[in-house]
Amino acid sequence: MTDQKPTRREILRPLHLVGIALVCGIFATVVTLVSTGAFTERVNRAIASGAYEGLTPLALGLVIGGVSFIVTLLGLSLLMLAVDPADVTKQIDRAVLLDSEDAAAESPSDDERGASGASGTPSAG
Repeated sequence: MTDQKPTRREILRPLHLVGIALVCGIFATVVTLVSTGAFTERVNRAIASGAYEGLTPLALGLVIGGVSFIVTLLGLSLLMLAVDPADVTKQIDRAVLLDSEDAAAESPSDDERGASGASGTPSAG
């Protein structure tokens, strides 16, 4: 069995980003509808009789959902700008934000170990 690792292009396709933003917008709409009481009889009676003031819960939910969709899509697209286009075709085999220089800097080199002496204490100079 071969271990095929996906490329960044396969992971973050534009349709996936729009789908993520759509799910966030639908979630915000549902939360707004539930929290404003859109499914309660009292609110629906007030809307039907014309006694409800301001935006109806459905209109407010659609506005909040639309704003959430746009903000999420904009945020994800700005984060995609941080990806180097040359790295898009490379295989992902380590943490994305870990630089290769950082991994080398964490382990001391032989020169740094030799400067401290054999006992591990700094040499008097």
